[in-house]
Amino acid sequence: MSDMSTVLIGKKPAMNYVLACLTVIQNGSNSVTLKARGRAISKAVDVAQILTRRFATDVGVKNIAINTEQVKSIETGAMSNVSSIEIILER
Repeated sequence: MSDMSTVLIGKKPAMNYVLACLTVIQNGSNSVTLKARGRAISKAVDVAQILTRRFATDVGVKNIAINTEQVKSIETGAMSNVSSIEIILER
C-alpha cells in the first residue's frame, strides 16, 4: 500500500519523520507524501512545516487531502469514524 516516498506519521517525535522525509528527498524522489490518522494529524502538519520552512526550503506543499475512515474497534468491535490527512510535498 505505501511506496518508498510515503511517510506514515505515528507516535514517534516529529523530528524522526522530518529525517525520514529528508532521506526520501536525498534518495532522488521529487515528492514525499505524509499520511496520518486521528491524533497524529497535528504532528503531520508540524512535520510538513518544519521540513518546508527549515530543512528543505525548495520543497513546498502540492496538495492536502482530508478524509474520514471507518475503523473497527479492537475492544468493542464497533465501527467508528477516524479522520485522516494526506499531505503531498513536492520539490
